[in-house]
Amino acid sequence: MGTEVVLVAGLARHDVADEVWRASPGSVLVRHDLRDLSEGVVRRWVDGELTVLELAHGCVSCTLRLDLLPLLARLGGRVVVQLDPALEPEAVCFALREVDVRVEAVVTVVDVATWLADATADDTLHDRGLGAGDGDERTVAQVVVGQAEFADAIVLTGVGDPALDAVLDRLNPLAPRRRRDVLDVPELLAAIPEGARRGRFDDGFGPLLHGQPPLEPAHGAAVVHFSERRPFHPMRLHQAIDVLLDGVVRTRGRVWVASQPDVALWLESAGGGLSVGNLGPWLTAVEDWSEVPAERRAAASAMWDPYYGDRSQELVVITSSAAPDEITAALREALVTDEELALVDELEFVDPFAEWHDQMEEL
Repeated sequence: MGTEVVLVAGLARHDVADEVWRASPGSVLVRHDLRDLSEGVVRRWVDGELTVLELAHGCVSCTLRLDLLPLLARLGGRVVVQLDPALEPEAVCFALREVDVRVEAVVTVVDVATWLADATADDTLHDRGLGAGDGDERTVAQVVVGQAEFADAIVLTGVGDPALDAVLDRLNPLAPRRRRDVLDVPELLAAIPEGARRGRFDDGFGPLLHGQPPLEPAHGAAVVHFSERRPFHPMRLHQAIDVLLDGVVRTRGRVWVASQPDVALWLESAGGGLSVGNLGPWLTAVEDWSEVPAERRAAASAMWDPYYGDRSQELVVITSSAAPDEITAALREALVTDEELALVDELEFVDPFAEWHDQMEEL
């Protein structure tokens, strides 16, 4: 029998996982504490019974691979997992592909009093004493935004905040939200819509928005959808990146720089944290499409251009206070000019992105 799991995430320590567990008689409650992970020590509770684990390598991936995955496979049935505050549910769901585990739901707890400030902050997890190992350079913003964005349902603790609601409406329009003080767990789980992620993720070439967020600005929050066919000038894009780090909650999208004509880059920011990774080749640079997912082939064919192929820019920016027009203008000015495009094969670009590595890998 496979395992059915509900993941409960959130930066602040909370008791929502207990509520979810109590609402499902016969389920097992698992907790992890990674505060001493840098010393190779992980504390894990299964239905209240503590086990102290000593790992040769104190890292999140080792914790998942050597402890959580085999534990879930062994337990079977329904398991509620309260993730350590430093864990992002997307990374956990990525690891769960290796075992017979079905994610019923990801529930994220959002502290109304602190989340919006955290989501636009520059400080790191280590600044807060929450880093998962010595090499963990993630920012608080990257974690809290990732936890809320990947959630199937959100539980709010504290008094309502219209500005926070406006941001969450745009960051994750599909996830039902309920207040902690009136939480009805069965009702919340039943409210998760059919199109929810439930642990699924894409390869970076799929839709950048899940659900339909409000398009009109509200309380400073807005959605900027930037789409262009011509490439970015790598140095001008590097200089324009600052516009994505101030008053912005989240940026996600695919970019094409003129200095790397065959490579699709993934750009992602949260608050003051930014990562750039390599998604692989554009299909216009791939001769054999037989191994390419059908969805991507269909999407590429639908927007194919005789000159650009499937290469394009597409970024979605969710603001909390930044001016959408300024973001759009800065990105548009970073594109190559007509003159540069005509000479693109002859120009030698200084490319700050050439040496960047993917900081979005599991730690």
